[in-house]
Formats: sequence, structure tokens, C-alpha cells
Amino acid sequence: MKSAPLSDLADMVGGVIERCASDNANPCITGINTLSAAGPSELSFLANKRYRNALKITGAAAVLLSANETAPERCHVIRVADPYLAFAVLQRFFHPQPKACGKHHPSAVIDQTAVLADDVDVAAHVVIGADTQIGAGTIIKSGCIIGAGVSIGSGCLLHANSVVNDRCILGDGVILQPGAVIGSDGFGYAWSGCEHLKIPQVGRVILEDGVEIGANSCIDRGAIDDTVIERGVKLDNQIQIAHNVRIGAFSVMASQVGISGSTMVGKGCQFGGQAGLAGHIHVGDGVKLAAKSGVMSDLAAGGTYAGAPAMPHRLWLKVSALMLKLPELWKTRSRQ
Repeated sequence: MKSAPLSDLADMVGGVIERCASDNANPCITGINTLSAAGPSELSFLANKRYRNALKITGAAAVLLSANETAPERCHVIRVADPYLAFAVLQRFFHPQPKACGKHHPSAVIDQTAVLADDVDVAAHVVIGADTQIGAGTIIKSGCIIGAGVSIGSGCLLHANSVVNDRCILGDGVILQPGAVIGSDGFGYAWSGCEHLKIPQVGRVILEDGVEIGANSCIDRGAIDDTVIERGVKLDNQIQIAHNVRIGAFSVMASQVGISGSTMVGKGCQFGGQAGLAGHIHVGDGVKLAAKSGVMSDLAAGGTYAGAPAMPHRLWLKVSALMLKLPELWKTRSRQ
């Protein structure tokens, strides 16, 4: 178990310590916990005003607080600009990603033409296809299927039962959560008059550096060109990305978002859960979509949208307020 003096943790996040009246001015911290559950050797944080009451009674040795929050009397404080970001940095210190050491389980099936760096870990019942290349420090957990001609970069983590189909490319530091499927066929058919004729999907999926794909999410390969998820994109669980979609760098999407084919999403976008986007549209950089939004047409960069069909958020608030009044308005009209 990792531990560190409070002063060292403050240095890691560029914080300033405010010490309380305590016998231990620099306690050894063994981990991070919630305000209500933290013990005398643990650190906590306040990033949401709803938990201010818990701050007053916390048993933590110290808490991460922004400059405008009142410090509790019973514990030390580390003042930081962004407590949640500081929490993330320190949580990564206490719980680092496991290191690969080159173990290969005897039940793994690795094609003789595959090239794996010396320290790649391969767990039980993994299958790795022909001409695949896997970079240093990558960990492949139980039951993963990696097709032929795949390229996986350094420091990747493929959790149990994730799938990377033929010829797909993963950059460095990519994380696939359990059950993620990369490179399934895009949903492409042509009606012949008597049947839906399947169109071979011959493109790839490219996941750039630092991408994370949530559990049971599916990223379809392109029909002809590639589906591309740019660097730093984070996708939650059970998300569907159709063929030939491109998602701009550092965008984030919550669970059950669905994006139809050939849609282009800009950089730094934020989509709430169950948002759905039609195909062949363009979403500008920095767009924010509320949960359950339905996007039927292009959205300008930098806007915040909600509703189905999606509209500017302020307009949606007015529409929603009017919707609640419609029964009363209808009764009034009926009496006239």
C-alpha cells in the first residue's frame, strides 16, 4: 500500500497547507476517501457544494479545498485551485496503473507472426492474430480477441473480453474496458428489391493516443474510409459509434450516446447520456449536448444544446416551461 507525508502530497498538486491544531503537523496519508467515510490517515476533498455538511464532521486527516471554502476545525487543509483535479492526480498516485512484466499465460493463442514487445502481458484465453504488433508495457487481460494485422501501441490496457478486429489501430495509452468492441462491421446494406444486401465494410478503426472506450461500447469500422477517434477522447459505457464517424480530440461522452454514420464531431465536445445524432452531419468544436438530446442537423461550434430536435439550451428551457402550461392553456381555449 502506498503512503506519503501530507507535505509531499501538497507538493504534487501545487497546494498550500493550512495546518489545524493537531499533535501531528505532517501526518502520513495512506489513501483518499469520501468526506463521510475518511479516517484519520486518509485525505478527502470537496468538489461539490452539496457535501459541505459532510465537510464539517469529516474524520479525514486533511481535505483538499478551493480558496473560497471555509476550513473545518478538526483537520488540515490543502488549498488548491481545483480540488477535483487535485483528487484525480493524487488518486493516480495511490492507485497507479499496473505495470506489465512480460507474462504469457499458457492458454493464450498467439500467432507465430505476431510481434509483441518483451514486456507485454497476455492473460488466459487471449487470442492474437497474424501480423499483429503490440507495443511495450501493454497489458491484455483474459479473454481478449485481437485480430490479424492489428497495431496496438505502448502502455495500453485491454480489459477482459474486449475485441480488436482485423487491421484496426490503437495508439499509445489506449484503454478498452470489458466487452468493448473495436472494428465491428458498420451497419451498411442496400435493398435489392427482395433482400438487404450486405455491403462489405473494408475501412478500419483508428483510436489515437490516450483514448478510453467504456464497457460494452462498439466502434464500427468504416465502410470504405476509416472511423477515427482522435487523441484523448473518453467514451463511457454502452456507446455506439457508427461507420466513418470522426470524433475530435478530448471530447467526452456519457453512457448510451449513439452517433450515426459519417457524422463529424469537433474537438472538446461534451455529450450527456443517451444523446443521439443523425448521420452525415457536422458538430462544431466545443459543443455541449444535454442528456437525451436528438441532433438532426449541423450544430455551430461552442453552443450548448438540448431537446429533440436539439435547440439552443435557453430556448429549450422556454419550450419546456411552455409544455407544462399546455393543458391549462388548452382548457382555457376550450371554454372560449
